[in-house]
Amino acid sequence: MERKQEEVDHLERPSPLTEKERVMIQDSWAKVYQNCEEAGVAILVRLFVNFPSSKLYFSQFKHIEDTQQLAQSSQLKKHAQRVMNAINTLVENIDNSEKVTSVLKLVGKAHALKHKVDLVYFKILCGVILEVLGEEYPEVVTPEVGIAWTKFLATVCSGIKAVYEEVGWTQQSTSTG
Repeated sequence: MERKQEEVDHLERPSPLTEKERVMIQDSWAKVYQNCEEAGVAILVRLFVNFPSSKLYFSQFKHIEDTQQLAQSSQLKKHAQRVMNAINTLVENIDNSEKVTSVLKLVGKAHALKHKVDLVYFKILCGVILEVLGEEYPEVVTPEVGIAWTKFLATVCSGIKAVYEEVGWTQQSTSTG
């Protein structure tokens, strides 16, 4: 149980990225982003299969059980594109804290206020992103690069959490079936 608490603490208080880590993230992302749609769909399908409650926020495809059908959903593909584009903007502007903060505010406010998405799903999504990148791009996302991505995504989660707190987010019930 202690190890899990350490992992949570790491996500709550991420350490700053080094210059080398920023370069590793940008270089690896350039290769992943060449397959933007495929990678984005793989990430969301994995999220929805492994964490079915996350699908409840998507009226367009929350009732699709078949993985192939889910992967072919035009609505899922559109959301995957938005997720990948947001990550791309964050990675491209990794040295521009104002731009990163601006993107995180837009994403955080939309998900907290408009979509009412529980904050925990950002942490879950970050874990899924790490899994998929490591499995689908092992030659690019080496263990060292994976550590850099873990720190980067922890920073993203921390920024989203700050936005949720700023807008007065209160824990919602996730049993919205």
